[in-house]
Amino acid sequence: MGLIQGFLSLMFGSGRNVIRETAEVFTENAEAGAKRAASVQGQAMQQFGAEFEVPRAGLFDRFMDGLNRLPRPALALGTLGLFVTAMIDPLWFAARMQGIALVPEPLWWLLGVVVSFYFGARHQMKAQHFQREVATTMSRVPQVMENIGKLEQMRADSPGAADPGPDATLSVAVLNPEANPALDAWKARRLA
Repeated sequence: MGLIQGFLSLMFGSGRNVIRETAEVFTENAEAGAKRAASVQGQAMQQFGAEFEVPRAGLFDRFMDGLNRLPRPALALGTLGLFVTAMIDPLWFAARMQGIALVPEPLWWLLGVVVSFYFGARHQMKAQHFQREVATTMSRVPQVMENIGKLEQMRADSPGAADPGPDATLSVAVLNPEANPALDAWKARRLA
C-alpha cells in the first residue's frame, strides 16, 4: 500500500499530473488550444473594430471613403449606360466610339493593366492556381492507374498471384511445405 501510495503521490502529488504534462508534450491540450483560438479571434475582432472607432467627421475622410467605394459601381453603371445610349441615340454613341477608336494602343494596354489589377488580380491568381492544381493532378493519372494495376495484381484472390513461374524447384517447394517445429509442437499439445 505504501509503495502504491508513494508512486501515486509522485505521479499526481503537489497538484501536478506528470502523465498529463508528459502527454501534452506530444499532443495539444484541446481546452488550452480552444482558449488560445478564442483569444486570437477576440484580438482580431478588436483590431478590426478599432479601425472604425476613429470618427470620420472630417470632410476629407468622408470624401476618401466615398471615392474608394466609387469605381466598381461607376464601371458597372457606365457600361450599362453605354448600351442604353447606343439604343436611344445611335449617332451620338457612334461619334463617341469614333473618338475611342483614336485612343493609341499603349493607352489601352495601360487601362487594361489598371483595371486588371483593380478587379482581377486576385481572381486571376486563384484561377491560375486552380488550373495548375488540375494540371498537376491530371499529370498523375497514368502513374496512379499503373499503381492501381500493380496493386490489383498483388491481391491474393487474383488469378496467378501465387504462380511460381517456370522455376521447377520453386514449384516443388510450393507443393511440399517446410517443416515447422513450432507448429508441430502446438499440434502435439493440442492432441494430447
